[in-house]
Amino acid sequence: MSQSFARLVFFFTAAFFAVFFIWPLIQILKGGFIDADGHLTVAYVKALLVEPIYLGGIGNSFLLACTTTTAAFLIALPLAFVSDRFHFPGKGLLGSIVLIPMILPPFVGAIGIKQIFGQYGALNALFIHLHLRPEGWTYDWFAMSPFFGIALVNALSLYPIIYLNASAALANVDPAMEEAAQNLGCTGFRRFFKITLPLINPGLFAGGTIVFIWAFTELGVPLVFDYPRVISVQIFYGLKDIGSNPFPYALVAVMLVCTVIIYAVGKGLFGRQGHTMMAKATSSGGPRSLPASQAWLCTALFGGVTFLAVLPHIGVILVAFSRDWYASILPAHFTLENFHLALGNNLTVPAIANSLKFASVSTLIDVVLGIAIAYVVVRSKIPGRQVLDFLAMLPLAVPGLVIAFGYLAMSQEGKFFAFLNPVRDPTILLIIAYSVRRLPYVVRSAAAGFQQTSETLEEAAQNLGCPPLKTTFKITLPLIAANLIAGGLLAFAFAMLEVSDSLVLAQKQAFYPITKAILELFQLIGDGKFIASALGVWAMVFLGVTIVGMSLILGRKLGAIFRV
Repeated sequence: MSQSFARLVFFFTAAFFAVFFIWPLIQILKGGFIDADGHLTVAYVKALLVEPIYLGGIGNSFLLACTTTTAAFLIALPLAFVSDRFHFPGKGLLGSIVLIPMILPPFVGAIGIKQIFGQYGALNALFIHLHLRPEGWTYDWFAMSPFFGIALVNALSLYPIIYLNASAALANVDPAMEEAAQNLGCTGFRRFFKITLPLINPGLFAGGTIVFIWAFTELGVPLVFDYPRVISVQIFYGLKDIGSNPFPYALVAVMLVCTVIIYAVGKGLFGRQGHTMMAKATSSGGPRSLPASQAWLCTALFGGVTFLAVLPHIGVILVAFSRDWYASILPAHFTLENFHLALGNNLTVPAIANSLKFASVSTLIDVVLGIAIAYVVVRSKIPGRQVLDFLAMLPLAVPGLVIAFGYLAMSQEGKFFAFLNPVRDPTILLIIAYSVRRLPYVVRSAAAGFQQTSETLEEAAQNLGCPPLKTTFKITLPLIAANLIAGGLLAFAFAMLEVSDSLVLAQKQAFYPITKAILELFQLIGDGKFIASALGVWAMVFLGVTIVGMSLILGRKLGAIFRV
């Protein structure tokens, strides 16, 4: 492919990011740091940081992200290590179902968790049934501290991201280095912390950063838990004053600065570390067999963690199939009526159609842009191509809530992009938001495919008279089709179930995507939570099939998609 085409792709993509990524962020910073007279000011941020409500929200969000990320590491790292180093019964099955938590948006899982641990939930009913508590005893496990309920739901939903990256990093560790340490007397936990952990730090950073930023900016779960003391909910409630109040801008600016600083510090400490290793064939590595008792202990570890992780899913499924579930271990009556109501509801059917439309168009944009960007980065030699790769990955480090707020800011009445105002029709902005947010997955998948495909095949085709562009379509793309399918499926699935952009930008019922419809249904009195859960089960099945397909295509390489 010619250098002129590579430059065209570079400038087009740079322009796309300038308009729909950089410009919205500038509007946020402008709203938070420029006063009514057009002068630079920090008065809004100062006022924000001395206001106990806002300062508490920032602090709670940071602590929530720390708690969630720590819990996710404590869950994922032992599982990844055990899976990489040992054989145990059921390893193949358990290694596949460990990804189950990813098939449900965290805030939908919160519905199931509340049903199980609520005041009249299944856990309390179980204690009464076992005569551990008297009849009529109630206790709301998360009412006293919804903070830990939110952290638990987030950790159980997001730990697979760390697991995938840790597994991939452990698979690349040369066993000879660990064997050399063992020969020098460094064994057990000391060897793990002194040798293994530093070698896999970049992989852990890749997963941990996404989990931390996701938890720091999570909007849906705090809304379901009715916990407004976090910065994301405070921003959401401030949207109605976006045209006249500078404090929502200042809040979003603080969130943006915090996430960028967190990402930069983590990247500086862990992301740039690299260690030269010999090929793994130089040493006898691979998983080893264990005595039966220890092997079954590994199985129990995986099984126990997986059971805890799927509790939200079990709760949502049972609520979806129940007519009523009150003060009992299981629902008293099961029914399919909720699914019938979900498919016939005037809110859900248009929401499914909207999500299909928004996700399909955004995925098409991502595939086209992703292939072009990956080709330029991997195959071309033009100056600045690494900048293009950095831009394409940046949306993983910037919260969706920030991007969505930026789109609202730049499309206010009187602004150049006022014709895109989502109050009238959010279709274009939702499609662009989904595209920008999920483009990194396609770029990473396509780039991996290009790196694994030898250029000699393309050169041979061109030597036989095949033009460069035709060579790409006839030779290269068919060879990397598996990578493109995996990246495209992931982009489509997560676009279908996008939370922050959907909750912020979809302000008219006619344009609600699935996630906005689920939240609206959950807040309805009566059958709302049952219909919302039925819709959540549909989303669970859809994303589950997608992730299973991708794991079959990419295997351990799936973790590379979640890298920043």
